[in-house]
Amino acid sequence: MSTFTRREFVRNTVLAVAAAKLATELRATPEAIAAPASLKTPRKPGIATLHWLDGSAPAAMNGTTWGVPWPQGQHPAATAFALRTADGKTAPVQSWPLAYWPDGSLKWTGHAVPATLIATDNFELTAGSPTSPTSPLTVKETAEGFEIDTGVIRARVAKSGRTLIPLITRNGRDILRDGHLVMTRADSPGGATIHENFQGEIATVVLESNGPVRAVIKLTGKHASTTGTRTWLPFVVRLYFYAGSDAVRLLHTIIYDGQPSQDAISALGLRFAVPLRGALHDRHVRFSGQDVGLFAEAVRGLTGLRRDPGAPVREAQLAGRTTPAIESWATTVSGRLNYIPAFGDWTLFQSSSDGYEIRKRTKEGFTWLSSARGTRAGGLGYIGTPDGGAAFGLRNFWQSHPAQLDIRHATTDVAEITAWLWSPEAGPMDLRPYHDGMGEDDYAKQIEGLEITYEDYEPGFDSPEGVARTSELYFWALAATPAREQLVKMAELVRQPPVIVATPDYLHACGVFGGLWSPVDRSTPARNALEDQLDWYFKFYHGQQEQRRWYGFWNYGDVMHTYDADRHEWRYDVGGFAWDNSELSTDLWLWLNFLRTGRADAFRFAEAKTRHTGEVDVHHVGRFAPLGSRHNVLHWGCSAKQLRISNAANRRYFYYLTADERVGDLMREQVEAGHALVNIQPNRKAGGRGKPAAPDATSTHARIGFGTDWGALSAAWLTEWERTCDPKIRDRLVASMTTIGRQPRGFFSSGGRMDLATGAFDISSDDHVSVSHLSAVFGLVEVCAELVQLLDVPQFKQAWLDYCELYNASPEEQTKRLGARLSGLNLQQGHSRLTAFAAKITNDPALAQRAWAEFQGGSGGMNRRSAPKIERISGPAVLQPVDEAAFVSTNATAQWGLAAIQNLALVGNALPGL
Repeated sequence: MSTFTRREFVRNTVLAVAAAKLATELRATPEAIAAPASLKTPRKPGIATLHWLDGSAPAAMNGTTWGVPWPQGQHPAATAFALRTADGKTAPVQSWPLAYWPDGSLKWTGHAVPATLIATDNFELTAGSPTSPTSPLTVKETAEGFEIDTGVIRARVAKSGRTLIPLITRNGRDILRDGHLVMTRADSPGGATIHENFQGEIATVVLESNGPVRAVIKLTGKHASTTGTRTWLPFVVRLYFYAGSDAVRLLHTIIYDGQPSQDAISALGLRFAVPLRGALHDRHVRFSGQDVGLFAEAVRGLTGLRRDPGAPVREAQLAGRTTPAIESWATTVSGRLNYIPAFGDWTLFQSSSDGYEIRKRTKEGFTWLSSARGTRAGGLGYIGTPDGGAAFGLRNFWQSHPAQLDIRHATTDVAEITAWLWSPEAGPMDLRPYHDGMGEDDYAKQIEGLEITYEDYEPGFDSPEGVARTSELYFWALAATPAREQLVKMAELVRQPPVIVATPDYLHACGVFGGLWSPVDRSTPARNALEDQLDWYFKFYHGQQEQRRWYGFWNYGDVMHTYDADRHEWRYDVGGFAWDNSELSTDLWLWLNFLRTGRADAFRFAEAKTRHTGEVDVHHVGRFAPLGSRHNVLHWGCSAKQLRISNAANRRYFYYLTADERVGDLMREQVEAGHALVNIQPNRKAGGRGKPAAPDATSTHARIGFGTDWGALSAAWLTEWERTCDPKIRDRLVASMTTIGRQPRGFFSSGGRMDLATGAFDISSDDHVSVSHLSAVFGLVEVCAELVQLLDVPQFKQAWLDYCELYNASPEEQTKRLGARLSGLNLQQGHSRLTAFAAKITNDPALAQRAWAEFQGGSGGMNRRSAPKIERISGPAVLQPVDEAAFVSTNATAQWGLAAIQNLALVGNALPGL
């Protein structure tokens, strides 16, 4: 969905009318889960309290975007918003709607501020007339493309061809030219004999946002051969411009659509030409190191020579200023400049998360000199002069290794800069399977393999076709070589872009995300102990990411599934025990952890997880699209291609908190995902039923489970309905909810045949009771909480409450209510939050006590009453010292964390002594 300018915002009040009409048919249920009475409305009604994620105003700013929730009914759809600092000063802001409540009022809004934002730590957002920037950003459309003026730089964006950004100027001078995507394909991951160069070729361009503070342009296309006719490797690029900024933020996505054995990406990047002016000794090269470190040299150095040009000359060059007139130099140097080597080519190569090297050479054909080495580079480079230059940066530079920054031809009139997302020095990507199938050529053998390594293998399913990867880059058009201190600030911006967030108290008071969380509360010893445990688990995983080096282009953001205490190693090479791939809702645990704590490290850990799981773990094109892949040694290696991994519920938090358009695209991909289950049947191997029915691309119906399948579909539909007010999507939700409620056993009927166009299930005549321990642990709890809050569908509500109450009930109660006891149950601790939900809705103190006892009991989870202990393993038992908590596994941790957070929110206040 495109974002809106303020003018479009007002113009589109028709959405409010449509939504209000729907509201006459819908109403929030009286028992909707809400915040505690003391927090039902913000402490300053109608005002959103905001602050910088890192606690204080950033040292450098290019502009930023974020999302804000509002309580239901507070702001009509056409509301304009004003931003002010804590001391009452107005600040420029651009606003647009992100989501609506059922009554048509605003639920979430997106906001952007310019690079010139007042440096203050806190803000307040309220209804009112917005202030425009002193120099508003403007966008002019031409036949060839778009011309953007931020008030500092002017940029041209093309509509066609292989140059995405033909020109960026500043003060009338060309700073960056010919911005284009570059990629090299090798014909084999190992021992390649052919290397073919490609450039990105534009297919579509859309202006998604049009000032006065922010402009967003989306470009899509494929990479086209520079020597042949082949096009492949689709890309999505979004360009972000902010008023008052001299930079462009670029979000870059590739979608792999090749054959791994013969289409190996050996280099991937974005390149610009940079015109240079002036003497070689006044041309400056910069690379950021770790933290505040900076590599700073000149193309032709004037320090360390046998003869001294003079202190003013040396000091000016080191500072990046114009050196004094050459006539003022010592003649012993000025007359011999041509004998001082000038270095035209520079490279920073981050080969791993633990090592980089900076090299330089005079020109092609001559040897490289090793200039510097370090562990983790900051990801920022610069080439320029006192008359202008270009800086470029890649976020998560060392985390997403192998990465590289190149400067070429710095001794000529036009240099070249390339930000390599995949370094050409790293060798080709190897996306092939990690084993040959080991004879697993039928379902019986594959189930045997599952029994020993937990890997669900099937020939042809361990394919990376359709997986994606998104990277974040920055390019600056600068008037002169910045001071070293300013470059350090710019490098920090690349590492940790400024983010504005609402406080946990405010977010909670708005009643968003189903009321399944509450801010941190350490008011009693019992709560304090539980908060310690919650902190411990997050810190443990945060620390394990670093100790175990869970980094790399395709891996960064994910965590491992299960630990091997014998090897003192996570099971990175054991089938289904390796990468987590959102198993049992790790993403949801991480986001609820951020919502309640507001911690910057929690936000960025969850952000990296969302970027990874939404892109790498999901097939976006091809045979398996848009399904995700279950946990495996390779992120795409499992044959279980399922909605539970591509689940939009995992993306909602990041989307609404940041208004990120790419994540919005990912959720929209899932709206029609049910059609994929016609051909890829999730339970095709279950129960030894043999081969599934032949795929039927024309089928309008699919078998949809009421748990992981429908939970994911309903999350996508709910999000799309909130974002668009589309009555057709709302009708799908209601039809599916109603027909689940009408099944003989409700959610215990397991699943049914869905009409994919209407969302309605066939009503079964079979009253058999069926249950799976996985049904409710992949976002179903979270989406049902919101649906019960937003839509009045009595049959559905009762069916869900029955499931919540009976899953962990005594065998006697299950038999009394269902006619039989439930079998094959697991994850009872994780399901305690279902009991808590039923207790909250029905206001049943006994159920509340039962929920807490189930959580504390730890059955099917972790029976621990205090923060666990870590053992330090060192010596010959391990390669290097590591912290170990052998009992910890990610799926149990995620379920424990969700159960703790949601029990506290739902029944915590009803339990004496808690």
